[in-house]
Formats: sequence, C-alpha cells, structure tokens
Amino acid sequence: MSDASELPKKEEEEEVTPEPEEQSDDSSEEEAAGDTDMDFLRNLFSSTLGLGSADKVLDELTLEAVAQYIKSGKCKNIICMVGAGISTSAGIPDFRSPGTGLYANLQKYSLPYPEAIFQIDYFKKHPEPFFALAKELYPGQFKPTICHYFMKLLKDKGLLRRCYSQNIDTLERVAGLEGDDLIEAHGTFYTSHCVSFCCRKEYNLDWMKGKIFSDDIPRCDKCSSLVKPDIVFFGENLPVRFFTSMKMDFPRCDLLIIMGTSLQVQPFAGLVGRVSKSCPRLLINMEKAGQADPLFGLLGFGGGMDFDSDKAYRDVAHISTCDEGCLALADLLGWKLELEELVKQEHARIDSQDKKEKGGESKGAAAKASSASVEPEPQKEE
Repeated sequence: MSDASELPKKEEEEEVTPEPEEQSDDSSEEEAAGDTDMDFLRNLFSSTLGLGSADKVLDELTLEAVAQYIKSGKCKNIICMVGAGISTSAGIPDFRSPGTGLYANLQKYSLPYPEAIFQIDYFKKHPEPFFALAKELYPGQFKPTICHYFMKLLKDKGLLRRCYSQNIDTLERVAGLEGDDLIEAHGTFYTSHCVSFCCRKEYNLDWMKGKIFSDDIPRCDKCSSLVKPDIVFFGENLPVRFFTSMKMDFPRCDLLIIMGTSLQVQPFAGLVGRVSKSCPRLLINMEKAGQADPLFGLLGFGGGMDFDSDKAYRDVAHISTCDEGCLALADLLGWKLELEELVKQEHARIDSQDKKEKGGESKGAAAKASSASVEPEPQKEE
C-alpha cells in the first residue's frame, strides 16, 4: 500500500531532456546506473555459479533474533527503507485504497486519469489540481509517528547510517533526521524551484506555504514561470544523491529495516538487493512484500526477499502496523519507555509551537484590523 506521502511509480521508459546546467548530474546518474548494471551481472554470475558466502547472522528468523543481533554490538550501520505505511497513522491518506484512497477521491479536479495530478507535462498546463491537493496534504499539518521517532532513536544511539524514504511529507525531518541522515528518493516539499530550465530559482518551504494557503498559483519572482516543490513527478529523474549515496551505504549495511512499503516502486525497491548476502533484512509491514519470483530465482536473479522457503536464512517479516512493529522491537531492545517518552515530549513541543504560531497570527490579524478601523485624525489648520 502507498500513501499520499509516497510518490507514484516512476515510468522508466520516458526520456527527459536534461537541463543544461545539470548535465554533470545526469552523467553522474548514468554512471551510477552503469554501476548498478555491473553489480547485477556480478550477482547473477555469483548466484548461478554458487560463488560467494552467505553467512547466517540471525539465530532464528524472528523479531527477537533481530533484537538480539542489535544488542550484540555487531550491528552498527543500520539502513532504514521507508514508504507509505510509516505516515498513515499520522492521518495522511493513502493513494490506492478502494473508496478511501487519494486516487479514488479526485473527481472534483476533473482529471483525465488520477495519476495526471503527478504528471509533469499535465502540471505545466494545469497546475491548479496539484496545488489544491497540496493545500490538503501540506507538511506541517501532521505529526511524526512512533515509527519516525524510532528512527530518530536509532540515530541518537549511533546506529543509523541512513534513512532512504519514498515519502514527501518531510516528517522524517520534523522527527529530527537531518539532511545527512536522509535520502528523500522521491523528493521533498522542503525546497521548491522554478520549472524554467533557464532560471531554476530556489524557494523555501515558508514561501511555498504562503502561496499555497493564499490560493495563489506559485510563480517565479524572477521569470514568472511556475514554481514546483522538489518532489519527483512522473517523467522526472530521481535525485542524483539517491544514486551516489546508495553505492556507498548499502555495501556497509549490517541490518536493513524496511517499513511501510510494498517494494513495488523502482528503482527504490531494488535497494534491498544491494546489501551483502549475509546482511539481515527486517520487514515491518501489513503484508509480506518484495519476495523474489521463483522463476527469477532459478535464472539467478537474486535480491528478492525470502521469508518462507527452506533456504531462507536472513529475511524476517513482522506483520503489523509500522508503529506496532517499532514499539515491539523497542520493547525487546529495552527502549520502549524511552521511545514513548520521546514521542510524548516531541508531540507536546509541536503542539506548543503551533499554538504560539497561531496566536501570533491571530494577534497580527487583530492588529491589522484594528489599525484599519481607526479613522485618521483630521489635520489642524494652521
């Protein structure tokens, strides 16, 4: 399942004309893609010929065994891959659930098809539907979940190497993950840019928020072109940092925690196959995901999750909500009270901050109204 914080699947067949000033980025992405192909060939031959070792790290394929591994001190470079499910308990609607999903409730925008709202060519001609939807889902209206704060706890304890997120809601940042902790694979609302290749002026979150909530279509101060949040639409490339960082991070990963994603969106889903063969992989989700196709397995296409076969040795599926799964793992680690207290304190801080901001806005509006209602004193004749 995916939610409105997770972007729809990228269409790999579409070619996008590179921006003149970003050709070095495009070449970096092509180089990274080439490395990915080479890694695939190495894995193919290794699997087919039976080369390489696959050490068994976990005593058993359970959440308890994962907790014991973390507590052993051997686990120091955890990577989290997260998507839809970590934000749904914050109140963000999902995309595809029948009847309640985002795509099932877009009739008021008169779209040619639901996905058009995230299609770059459609956006450039008809930006109104996207910005109307953005007003409903805009960052700052939701609080991070238990799952978000569990990742913050991993960071505080020096265990988190990086979080790779499909989400665009910025809740990882609100929870305390900073730029270096985070790869926002499908972009973010945190910054915005002019869509003109010749301009590309950058705007911050507050500027975009002001435009969206005043029902103005955001246009560039410099060239009057549309300004779009830096989220990845259909027909756009993923951020170059996604490709460059994964080459460094995943070979060093000693525990991969996958939460709230169906592992169907490429190239994000393919990251599960980039860790070493001995690296344990924990899935916390409402259903099993990312399992390898048996036919592909026979052909040597490795990387898919294997929870149930006789050969399963490292993949653990904990079927629950992300919040419940993180609480259960925290409990096994002896962190449950610490996690609950962190969530309580941070939510109280956010509530207090929101109250102050709304109070300031109310005072400002009242002062403005009062000033407008005072009649100017008549000038005295000399």
